[in-house]
Parts: sequence; C-alpha cells; structure tokens
Amino acid sequence: TLIGVAGLAITGFLRQRRRPLPTPSLLTFLFENPLVEAFVGSELLVERLGLAPGMRILDAGCGPGRLTIPVAKALGPTGEVVALDSQDAMLEKLEHRLEAEHITNVRILEAGLGEGALGREAFDRVLLTFVLGEVRNREEAARELYAALKPGGILSVTEGFGDPDYRRPVTVRREVEPAGFHLVERFGGFPAYTLNFGKPEK
Repeated sequence: TLIGVAGLAITGFLRQRRRPLPTPSLLTFLFENPLVEAFVGSELLVERLGLAPGMRILDAGCGPGRLTIPVAKALGPTGEVVALDSQDAMLEKLEHRLEAEHITNVRILEAGLGEGALGREAFDRVLLTFVLGEVRNREEAARELYAALKPGGILSVTEGFGDPDYRRPVTVRREVEPAGFHLVERFGGFPAYTLNFGKPEK
C-alpha cells in the first residue's frame, strides 16, 4: 500500500512538471502556514520589493492574497495592486479578505499569464511568488511581464524548496532573462530565495 501511495505521488509530481496546473484553492494551506511564513514571510517579501507610495504593483498568481494585502497596505491609498489569478475560487477568497480589512486599493483581474490581459508599461513591480512553475508557457509569460513593466521596473520571483513546482535559480534565470530582464538582486538561498530582475531604463 505504501509503495502504491508513493507511486501515485511520483506520478502526480511528474505530470505536474510536464503539464503544470495552478494550485487548487483547497490547498492554499501549502503556502499559507507558519513554516512558509518563517522562511519567506509576507513582511520579508514586501521589504525586498523596495516599494514607494503611489506605485502600481501586479501580484501575478495572487491566490487568496497572502502578499496582495500587505503590499496594498504598504502602498497606501495613492498606490494600487492588481491581483491576477486564473482561478475564480482564489479570487473569491481574496475579495472576502479585502472586504474584511476594508482595503480599497486592489483591483482583481481573472486571467492567466501569457493570455494578453496586461497593459504595456503599466506596473512598477511584478510579483511571482511560488507561481512560475505553474505557468505552462513561461517564455510567453516572461515576454508579457517584460512588456507590462515600466522601464526601470522590477520582476520579483520567489521560489521555495518543497513546492512541487519549485524552480532552481539557474532555471528561473534561463526562463525569464531571454525576455530582456537582467538580475539585479538576490535574497536568501535554501529553502527559499528571491531573485529580483530589472527592466532597463529607456
């Protein structure tokens, strides 16, 4: 029985690597728990963004808003967060949380990365937290995010070991740098890290 369970787990892992799917809303506890918060807490990740009042931020693959809400608070009323996710159930959870905390500077966008839903040069920062490995066409998504960032903007990619879709730093660089990004900062290491990529000023 144990061998069968292990076999199913390995099969599921390999299938996810070949044809990735977003994490279902029922499994949000996998990235909203004390262990994840200890290594890559929302406060720490917000600090790595270098935010300033009035900025416009894209939280891509926002889920139920683990980062959306603290980023929105850090920006204040003059800034805005666009919370993008392809799953309606995730966005419903986020809406409830926004209402409970009376946060009004978040705009919700139901879409997937690489689908052309983002404008050009619209954002100062883009967050991809435990998300990149779930994107099926990562090359197209990287090009879309590059176009969506303002010149001088930052794409911040955070990955954590243990996530079924975990990407090594060298893999992340290989997947996003061809779009035009260059690595400007690196934080952390094992079991979680953040790479900040810049879009050159014009």
